This record gives sequence, structure tokens and C-alpha cells, in this order.
Amino acid sequence: MSSRRRRLWSARTRGRLAELVKRTVLAVLGLQVLLALVLTLVDSYRRRGKKPKPFPTTAPAEVSIGSGSVTTYTFGQDLYDDMLASIEDARTQILFETYIWKGDEVGERFKQALSDAAGRGVDVYAIYDGFANLVVSPRFKRFGPRLKVLEYPLYNAGWRFFDLRRYGRDHRKLLVVDDRVGFVGGYNVGTAYATEWRDTHVRITGPGVWDLKRSFADFWNLNRRPRHGMRPLLLETVADWEPRIRVHRNVPRLWMFPIRSMYLEAIGRASHHVWMTHAYFIPDDDLVEAVKQAARRGVDVRLLLPEVSNHVVADWLSRGYYGEMLAAGVRIFQFQGAMVHAKTSTIDGRWSTVGTANIDRLSMTGNYEINLEFIDADFASEMERIYETDLSNCLELTAERWAARGVHRKFTELVLAPLRPLL
Repeated sequence: MSSRRRRLWSARTRGRLAELVKRTVLAVLGLQVLLALVLTLVDSYRRRGKKPKPFPTTAPAEVSIGSGSVTTYTFGQDLYDDMLASIEDARTQILFETYIWKGDEVGERFKQALSDAAGRGVDVYAIYDGFANLVVSPRFKRFGPRLKVLEYPLYNAGWRFFDLRRYGRDHRKLLVVDDRVGFVGGYNVGTAYATEWRDTHVRITGPGVWDLKRSFADFWNLNRRPRHGMRPLLLETVADWEPRIRVHRNVPRLWMFPIRSMYLEAIGRASHHVWMTHAYFIPDDDLVEAVKQAARRGVDVRLLLPEVSNHVVADWLSRGYYGEMLAAGVRIFQFQGAMVHAKTSTIDGRWSTVGTANIDRLSMTGNYEINLEFIDADFASEMERIYETDLSNCLELTAERWAARGVHRKFTELVLAPLRPLL
């Protein structure tokens, strides 16, 4: 065979191989998308008309930290009552931010309370995420001139479509009233969340409120639209702070993701127990290794997750980690009959966190998030009490039960595994 013919044959072979690889990749991607779509449709069909089952909750409890206090909420109606009462008592300023703001009965109550506060002269600012509220009626999203409202846009990159810093969603849930009280945690605003979801929020007073105010103001000033007459939100600076309460903010626009670092550091220094409650558990390699290493050195590591969450694809991706977690000695508890949406952890009876960030890529290195870090034994004790209450509504997933799952489940986990970095 001549050199010219060998070159032609080699070029054709490379072309065929490239085409085969391309078709294989597209086929696998197509299978993943199709499988995710089928799972979502089947899950939606199965949920029709079904109501979550009642679940145990812990009554709001207040813990003193320094010159302030922290109150923990595990039932939405209790939280909403106190949030609305704080809005009604506002005298100077309200800063309200949420990921989802439903146009239902509870959503209308918040909208009316904010409007009433503005009507009596309170300076009211509100932020919600445009993507998360696509299905909310446009009529609900008409707020009138008295409220200063920022809808975080569906697409925020403009012509900078290549700038990954501009694709994060506003996943935060925050309320600050005057200079005296702040609320933060996992609860969105809507009727279903009031009674049907198990979540965690905290109310703080004292110097920590100023950090929450600054968090809101920084987001507003970073994303306001001057062309629409949105002026910067200027706050006075306060030198005092509470060292036992730290505010951590993920700001993708500035490429800042301290919440992930907070988790890695806290888990890495754990010596007795790590108790985590999360709605979705899709960690990156470093977080996986940190959790496994803690269990291997004898730390009591527990993951409390929903048996079935509101996102079926996230459930399947999360299950892909169960085998290696169980093999490392991590205990997994599945919350029964209702959605647990909390984003909390408590470690060694000293350290705790409550906030908006899930253990997944979108929260750790993608979205705007806010978590409070508490270094306080009394608050950790309260978080442990809540955890034990939640455990009473859980079934532990044993290694034997996990190994006995069907072949179709193992196949689904394997096919969907490449989607983990996207979520």
C-alpha cells in the first residue's frame, strides 16, 4: 500500500472513529435527558392528589448568645406568624428577600403586610428570583410604587453570555426589620410550606442583625437597575459584632463561595459527631472525601435526607453516593412521608449552621446563598434536640437494604451519574 493510500485510509479511520465517539456521546446524553424526563413525568403523575403526612416538629425555642438571641423554627406556620408580626411592628425599614414567593394565600398575606408597612411610612425593599417564580401569576407581581422591588432577572448575563459569574440564581431567604430582628433559613413563602414541609429557619436579635442588613444591601446594590430609578441602598456602618455568629455569603458575581469552605473546615476538625440535615445531597469530590474521612476516624456521621424529595432527579443523583457513604461508616436516615427541606448541620456540641445552601454544586459554587455559622454550645444543644425529633420520623438505610435494591435502580443511578456536576 502506498503512503498516500495509507494516509487516506488513516484519515478515514480517524473520521469514522470521531463520528462513532460523537454519536455515542450524543446517545448517552440523549438517554440521560430522556430518563430524567420520564422520571419527572412519572413522579408528577404519582404525586397527583397526594398530601404529605403529618410529621413531628419542635416548638420555637430561644437561645441567648451574647447580647442577642436566636430562635429556631421547624414549622412554617410558626415562622410566618412571627415574620408577619415583625413586619407589622416595623417602624423604619423592612428588607425582604425570597427565592420563591407564591401568589397564594400566604404569599398574599406577605404582600399585603409589606404594602401596609410602606403605606405607614416604612421604607420597604423586596427581592425575589425571577426564574423561581415563572409560574406565579404576573398579576401577583404588580406591587405598586410604594414598594421598592427587585425581580432578580431570569437571564442576567446580557451580552456577557460567556461570564459564568452571572448565571447564579438568588436562592436566599431573608427578612430584616429595622435594626432589631433578622430571619434567615430554608423556608420559601407559600401556603404549602406553612404546614406540609419540614424546614428550618432562625430569628436573630443583637449585633448579628447588622450583618444580615449588609448582606441584603450588598445584593441590592450589586443587582439594582439604575435605568429603572433604583437607587443604592446605603446603610450606616456599625463597629460591633457578635463573634459567635458569623454570616457567610456565596456571591457568584464576585466569585466568592465561603459556605463550601465553612463546611470543609468544620467537618475536617470534627472529633465526636457530625449530624447533617439536607434536602438534596449531591456533594463534590472534596466534600465526599471530608465526610468519609470523618466517619473513618470514628466520628459519628449522620445524614438525614428525605426518602422522596420534590425533585426526583436530585433523589437519584443523591442515591449514587449512598454505597460509598455506607461503606465508610456514614449512617443515612430517610425522612418519611413529607419533604424535609432544611439545610442544617451541627458538630461536636459546639458548632452549627442554618441557612439556604444545599449540599450540591448549585448551592456550593453556583447560586447566591446565605448561611449563619454558630459557635455556641447552647445553640448546638438545641440543634441536636431538633435532630433527635426528626430522627423519630426516619428509617435508617442499612448497607444490607441498600445492596438489595433492584437492578433497574442501579442502572438508573449509573446512567444519571454524569449529571451530578450540573446540579
